[in-house]
Order: sequence, then structure tokens, then C-alpha cells
Amino acid sequence: MIRFGIALSQKLIIWNVYRNLLVRSMCSTENEVTKAAQAAKTRWQPTIFSKILDKSLPATILHEDEKCMAFEDVSPQAPVHFLVIPRKHIPSISDASAEDTELLGHLLQIAKQVAKKKNLENGYRIVINNGPDGSQSVYHLHIHVLGGRQMLWPPG
Repeated sequence: MIRFGIALSQKLIIWNVYRNLLVRSMCSTENEVTKAAQAAKTRWQPTIFSKILDKSLPATILHEDEKCMAFEDVSPQAPVHFLVIPRKHIPSISDASAEDTELLGHLLQIAKQVAKKKNLENGYRIVINNGPDGSQSVYHLHIHVLGGRQMLWPPG
């Protein structure tokens, strides 16, 4: 009986490693790096998120208030993957100022609230990509919330 338990847990570990490798292979690192380098050139221009905010581009909206919006990611990297963005155009976390402190806290509170609605009680990962080396491909500050499966470490 103990040997069966060990074998099952070993199979689960192998499956989680395999699944993560499969997910990572579907997300070409080279493609993400190239997109990030190109996007850096447009940091103060309107983005796809501007169109989602003004509703000229459809999105599955999960939360909306006067400060921010949360919506499903169109290219999910986990069973649950949504974004939280401010209405104010802040290209990256590096561009946030001291006056944005309250807004940044609000974004995290909304991420927590939506994660709860999405039943992520076992946990989730929050990611903010910053700049070309962080593979930021859209220059409108956004928080990725990923969950619904075991996240591995290290993430990068």
C-alpha cells in the first residue's frame, strides 16, 4: 500500500512537470522576447487595453469600477488567467509615481476579490511584467492573475 502511494505521488509530480513543460513550449520564449522588444518602442501610445477600456474591443469583463477593470486573458496560461488594469494609462510599473500608490493597492485588492470569485482558495500567482527584460509586451500596466493549477518555482 505504501509503495502504491509513493508511485502515485511520483506520477503526479512527473505529470505536473510534463504539463508545465508543455505549457512553456506553447509560449515561445523567443516570440515573447521579440514582442516585448517591439512593444517597448510604443510605451506612451494607446494599446489594446485602451480599446478594451473604451469597449471598442470586446472582453469578458469580470470587474469594473471608476479606477480599474478586470477581464479574462485571451491567451490563458493557466486554467484561470485574468488581468487587472488601471483606467489611468501607466505604461509600466516603473512609470508609476508616488501619487499612484493608492491606485496600485486598489489593483491588488481587486485581483484578490476576483480571485475569490473565481474560487482560487488554494492560491494563485500574481505577475507584473516590467520592461523588455521582463517580457512586457503591452505598455499599459497590467496584473496577471493565474491559478487553477499548481504553479512551479522558479517561474522564469
